[in-house]
Amino acid sequence: MLFRSIIARELAAKRFSLVTFYVRRIRRIFPALIVVLGAVLVLGWLWLLPAPYAALSSDVAASAAFSANIALMFQSGYFDIEAAKKPLLHLWSLGIEEQFYLAWPLILMLAVRLRLSLLWVAAAIGVASFVANVMLIGSDPIATFYLPFTRAWELAVGAVLACAWSRLDQGVAASNIRAAVGLVLIGASLALLNVHRAFPGWWALLPVAGSALLLSAPAAWGNRVLLGSWPAVSIGWISYPLYLWHWPLLVLFAAIKF
Repeated sequence: MLFRSIIARELAAKRFSLVTFYVRRIRRIFPALIVVLGAVLVLGWLWLLPAPYAALSSDVAASAAFSANIALMFQSGYFDIEAAKKPLLHLWSLGIEEQFYLAWPLILMLAVRLRLSLLWVAAAIGVASFVANVMLIGSDPIATFYLPFTRAWELAVGAVLACAWSRLDQGVAASNIRAAVGLVLIGASLALLNVHRAFPGWWALLPVAGSALLLSAPAAWGNRVLLGSWPAVSIGWISYPLYLWHWPLLVLFAAIKF
């Protein structure tokens, strides 16, 4: 959500630069990603058989091009056994995020030129993407899971929140209510979502809406005292490298064990 709020703020101040934006993204994403991809190639060469290593090399190339989601869509289902053995399976989400950010600044720049409300543009894109997600989840759940068009609404929710930030009631009482409802929705998603649910579909509303409500309430007690504490903030600072490393290490160590 931070980058979405930066775009909206810089566009409003008429100082947004597309080149500067993409440079920021590259500096934030690429260094840690390249290290992980290189390490996975080395570890895979040491521990994997030729056929799995060839598949891994293809996945590395797709991940470096931020198209892991498209490559995985044509390979297998997300929750099947073979997919669970892919060291770079988790990078589907990074692919969707970066594909979104390739298009998003251009859309907002066009909206500003046409004098359209950024909030309503973000909301319209989010609704269209969510409708596509609901319509396709029954007939093609794998494509719905991996395609950026059917997952963009989840990112658009953050864009709507960023654009509407100044309009939110940031009082303690209102923040506590939003945070409490958000926690309930997140808890419900933890209890109800499993491999037998068609996801994203309607079910994705639970964690997405819950997260948005929680993020919208910085003045809430839980956000200030718990999520704003030093341990929680420290985990947040290293969340990106943790995300990059956790799955390759789990998969490759399992390959060694078995």
